Amino acid sequence: MASTELRAARTCSSTEVFAVPTYTLPAALSAELEIRKSRFIAYAIPVADRDAAMAELRRLRREHPAATHVCWALLAGGQSGMSDDGEPSGTAGRPILEVLRHHDLDGVLAAVVRYYGGVKLGAGGLVRAYTDAIASALLDAPRIERIAQVSLIVEVSYADEAKVRRWIEAEEYTLVDSAYGMLVKMTIRLPVNKLEEAQRVLTNMTQGKAGFL
Repeated sequence: MASTELRAARTCSSTEVFAVPTYTLPAALSAELEIRKSRFIAYAIPVADRDAAMAELRRLRREHPAATHVCWALLAGGQSGMSDDGEPSGTAGRPILEVLRHHDLDGVLAAVVRYYGGVKLGAGGLVRAYTDAIASALLDAPRIERIAQVSLIVEVSYADEAKVRRWIEAEEYTLVDSAYGMLVKMTIRLPVNKLEEAQRVLTNMTQGKAGFL
């Protein structure tokens, strides 16, 4: 997922972060509709980022080589996109994207594979078809909260490095990088809602010597 890097000066006592809750899916979902002889096969797939979404789209195209269209929309931590894949502009990707937004989903690729059945649906009919297809896949879908991750950069003494590393491991955070100079600069990835607590813990652990960049 995309990250937000927060930098707090040494003199700051706290950093306030406001995040709108979003949700993702625990597993991929699918549904199929037949509308006036056309087959619409909808997929809702949890993905980490755009690269992962593009890989899933390539897989779907391999699985459906005879499909007329593979239309899609993506929301993933600030990385968004959509495609009508040859359908009239605004009749496929946009409606799929709006369904994702309606469900407050993030980190999800929604794709609809269409096999044309010979009957034209018109612009309004296509919008309804793609909306209904992806909405069917998401009907009563379980959701899990997607918590934004942040990067916390802290400078500690060499004497405190080992205990900070043990704390990172115990909390199941991620040590992204360590740089060594006069002090040890550590970049830690953690949930946004744990940021202030982490700053307090590190300050106490180092007896007030930790510096936040």
